[in-house]
Amino acid sequence: MSTMLQTPASFVSGLLYPFRALSLINRTPDLWRFVVIPIVINIVVGLFLYASLFVAGFQAIERLVGNFAFAEVVEVVLQALLFVVLLALIGFLLVRFGVVLGSPWYGELSERLESKLSGVQYTPKAVQWHTALRDILRALLYELKKLLLTIVVGLPLLLVNLIPVAGQMVAASGWFVLGVTITCLDFFDPPLERRRYSFRRKLSHVFRMMPASAGFGLACFSLVTIPFINLLAIPLCIAAGTMFYCEQAGRQQSPQA
Repeated sequence: MSTMLQTPASFVSGLLYPFRALSLINRTPDLWRFVVIPIVINIVVGLFLYASLFVAGFQAIERLVGNFAFAEVVEVVLQALLFVVLLALIGFLLVRFGVVLGSPWYGELSERLESKLSGVQYTPKAVQWHTALRDILRALLYELKKLLLTIVVGLPLLLVNLIPVAGQMVAASGWFVLGVTITCLDFFDPPLERRRYSFRRKLSHVFRMMPASAGFGLACFSLVTIPFINLLAIPLCIAAGTMFYCEQAGRQQSPQA
């Protein structure tokens, strides 16, 4: 394995990939349409999720509080808590929906970007609806596997969280690591999927690239959890994941590795 991948400096290099991807996309106009179309989809889906969940949540709180003593104060507190919870939940759902619905464009963005970075000439392929449907179905299956991983890891963490202090610290750390890992699986997927890697091999790829992948995952995880910024961040992180694969996997496979 490349020495670079094992050094603390690689964690910092992983953090910088989304910003480097933004710079590259800005200099490459032929990639813009593969960014703009998914962003429009994300905005439509995001606005629907924000509007529907917030309206339903606030109405449920209003019915729940009813004629309680200090109802207005209780309602404001519950609405504030709901606001915070829904922002995190919607950020998670938006990535899930956005990655699936935008998979045909993200795949094209990633493939063109990989061609540019590797120097291999890109041969455009006609977009066919049956191919796009197949990609979406594969993306749905992939999402189900990530959901299963979340359940398998998350349930023990919920139990550990019942242990005072130490258990809560372990659980919080575990949830953070799980979130970063899922984020890496989200945005490393296009180049790995083109090579038809299995889910287990994709997961192995994330851990094999540590600590660089940890830095990458942390940066992208932060971007997709910021309200409204997350509407724009998904294609950027897809591009960043492709850059990461081309550079870090190349180092790992180099003769000096």
